[in-house]
Amino acid sequence: MVDILVIGSLNADLAVRVPRFPGPGETISGTDLETIPGGKGANQAVAAAKLGAAVAMLGRVGDDQLGQMLLDNLGKFGVESSAVRKTDSATGDAIIIVDQKGQNSIILSPGANGKVTPADVESAPPAKILLLQLEIPFETVLYAAKWGKAHGMTVILNPAPARELPDELIAGVDMLVPNESELSLLTGKPVFDRASAQIAIAALMARGAKQVILTMGEKGALAQTSVENGYFVPAHQVTVVDTTAAGDAFIGGLAVAFSRGIAMPEALNYANACGALTVTKFGAQPSLPTAAEVEEFLQAL
Repeated sequence: MVDILVIGSLNADLAVRVPRFPGPGETISGTDLETIPGGKGANQAVAAAKLGAAVAMLGRVGDDQLGQMLLDNLGKFGVESSAVRKTDSATGDAIIIVDQKGQNSIILSPGANGKVTPADVESAPPAKILLLQLEIPFETVLYAAKWGKAHGMTVILNPAPARELPDELIAGVDMLVPNESELSLLTGKPVFDRASAQIAIAALMARGAKQVILTMGEKGALAQTSVENGYFVPAHQVTVVDTTAAGDAFIGGLAVAFSRGIAMPEALNYANACGALTVTKFGAQPSLPTAAEVEEFLQAL
């Protein structure tokens, strides 16, 4: 049994840095294009593996050069990838533009990610924790959540990219980890500070959510583990280079902490450190920190 199983997307990130985002119809110059391993699923798998967890990944890539690059990259970080299938389709891509403030704009082309099926899920290995996102077909995510619970796993859903979700899925996972915009879309309520976030989280719990952890970027993280119990942990202040994969680093760190039996407040602080270190570097998976880097960062606080 592995510590963490990730069922989700694998993308080749085509990233370029620009002085600012272009307006409609405008052409601007940026840096040379970089091809970087990414995808929310693979990012979270690599994030957890770099922190020392035993991790397996299930998904699909194309039978092409980019797909092989993504598989090789999982192997580089020790992620078990025998459940990642090659399919007769292009590998998924993400076109990422990063401005000089480190903020990004992303366009997804799902490719092989759109062909991950419920039947694929049956080939996944057992795990303590199952991580899910929404970059593969929704019916597969819903099936995987039920499958994970049936096999005794703790199921964590990162509801990204943002979309509305049925109560069946909201109530069917152990933990939801949205950001502010995702929480707002899920509940139809504006989320802009802790007070508004708690109102939205309460609405989500009224629909059956068991635990909600809200990532709030530079403001920190807010966890509601029941209607009565909540925790807030402020963000660590760092110089932002690129926010790509910060949320994935947070979730990977959170899953690793839970797999080690770490309690919620300390787990949140550890996950916050993972996210903070990630934004100090460019790119998705290259920016994800190692266990040693996180420990050094926390000890220096």
